Amino acid sequence: MTGTAEERQRYIVRAARTTGAVDVNTLATQLGVAKETVRRDLRALEDHGLIRRTHGGAYPVESAGFETTLAFRATSHVPEKRRVAAAAAELLGDAETVFVDEGFTPQLIAEALPRDRPLTVVTASLPVAGALAEAENTSVLLLGGRVRPGTLATVDHWTTKMLAGFVLDLAYIGANGISREHGLTTPDPAVSEVKAQAIRAARRTVFAGVHTKFGAVSFCRFAEIGVLEAIVTSTLLPSSEAHRYSLLGPQVIRA
Repeated sequence: MTGTAEERQRYIVRAARTTGAVDVNTLATQLGVAKETVRRDLRALEDHGLIRRTHGGAYPVESAGFETTLAFRATSHVPEKRRVAAAAAELLGDAETVFVDEGFTPQLIAEALPRDRPLTVVTASLPVAGALAEAENTSVLLLGGRVRPGTLATVDHWTTKMLAGFVLDLAYIGANGISREHGLTTPDPAVSEVKAQAIRAARRTVFAGVHTKFGAVSFCRFAEIGVLEAIVTSTLLPSSEAHRYSLLGPQVIRA
């Protein structure tokens, strides 16, 4: 398949979204074109915000039309996510009421929370609620609403209305993208509303996410960087970039 640039680029985006990543050598073979042609296609797709290039390849950017499932997230960057989650859980402090967001990294944070003292966890995530349901000293409050199939989390007015009735000590928030210019973003407006309401309800907010989230921008903005008390990521985010985020207000922790 050589085809037009548009056909090649459609193929590349579809391949990246199906497998989670693509590499230049394989694409050149599959498409029957030179590696430089593939690199040119990748640059064009990155300019359009559909993929992000890596050394030798690319991975898809989550958008209003595309979002990875929880099952996929549970297989990518797992050791890094575990380190980030453990470091985030250490920021609990004296919090007694905690919001834990949907997503695989927040689920790992929930599992890393201490079990030796009373804690109330509020969540829209069925997997988070399931992980903590039998935890000693932990009371779990699952927010009602429509369940999104890809992430197994509740959304819509039932969820946000319930959240609006709480005052929480701490919110652990995830996002599909975080950038200094556009703040925290996510593809789905319904999810964006839940996250924004959780931040409004919480006295402290901590963002936790792997290095690939940084610089990525999705469809719906739900918070500025300045509302965060802390950003927890890994050492794969360069220290110079971490410093730039810290200038906007939050403490940046690289685990």
